[in-house]
Amino acid sequence: MHFCPHSHCAYRGWLGRNNLRANGHPHGGPWRQCQCTACEGYFPEHHGTIFHGKQVAVELIMRVLACLAEGLGIRATARVFEMDPNTVLHWLVEAAEQLTAFAAYFLCDMHINQLQLDELYAVLRGVNDGEISTKKAIKRLERSRHWVWTAIDPESKLLLVIDSGPRTLAMAQRVVHHITQMLAPDCTPLFLTDGFRESLTALLTHYGQWVQPPRRQAPGPSPKPRWMPLPRLLYAQVVKSYRRGRLVEVKHRVVFGTLRAVEQVLAACGWKINTAFVERLNLDIRQRVAAVGRRVNTLCKGEDGVQHQLAVFQSYHNFCLPHASLHQPLLIPEPTNGSGSAKRWRPWTPAMAAGLTDHVIDKASCFQ
Repeated sequence: MHFCPHSHCAYRGWLGRNNLRANGHPHGGPWRQCQCTACEGYFPEHHGTIFHGKQVAVELIMRVLACLAEGLGIRATARVFEMDPNTVLHWLVEAAEQLTAFAAYFLCDMHINQLQLDELYAVLRGVNDGEISTKKAIKRLERSRHWVWTAIDPESKLLLVIDSGPRTLAMAQRVVHHITQMLAPDCTPLFLTDGFRESLTALLTHYGQWVQPPRRQAPGPSPKPRWMPLPRLLYAQVVKSYRRGRLVEVKHRVVFGTLRAVEQVLAACGWKINTAFVERLNLDIRQRVAAVGRRVNTLCKGEDGVQHQLAVFQSYHNFCLPHASLHQPLLIPEPTNGSGSAKRWRPWTPAMAAGLTDHVIDKASCFQ
């Protein structure tokens, strides 16, 4: 999986050309040195990763990033490891850039039966402190830039899209466009969202076609073409009504498709129309993304900082963190150390459930 990074090399960017050979470990370090037989150039094995150019131990960098992935704030992480907070922030930015490319490599050409979409607001301090009313806070939040948009496959618990931005039509279009880039061309899953009307417009924009209505009468001009949803598009909403901060009513609405077709997709898992899985994901985001937690003080309160922490959370959730509801029974129980009971379950991540990997990926492997 390595290639020559030198710009003047004819093999630059090419994999598997048998032009690389190991040249030992310089100064007894953990990384090997590679030599390109075509251009006679040298480069370290960890070139292009976040470990390149750093004198600190790899274990320290991984422990710092693991603390950030588990929801510890930047300043708190810096205090634990006795470091400068700006150093932790710099490592977070580098890790987010690499993990974004890592997720894009795996999350492509996917076949999914259903998707649940939701939006999560990041900051609502005024209502908690009693400074503003809930009605004014909602109006202010509609223009806020700190909404977190998510799209999850409820069957495999795979987090396809996580993004931050205002709760507008443009942002809904951006999220749906990102989803269409990940799915296979012939894949149109069942979409489940809340009552946000801009999600309907975004889905209709990407999964629609021009249809010529038939003439109803001979005289007069012919009817104009109309933009209609594709016949295979299925979309349902879960509309919740609140009164004085309490849930009083839940309505299920089939927008595109038929109720029978929607129930047929959900019947394979024994479910009904709901958005429970993406709402449960929102709790994980608040617990493991420090910038999205309530009443917190972190360096990443800006839009870029929130996006960096969300990128780390996405890869950590999909590839490194086993999900309790996905674990698989072992054919033969494995004995454990000591007098403990035998191991009967194999840990299973959302990426494993989706068929992207066959094992739990170590945190260090995401950055190599």
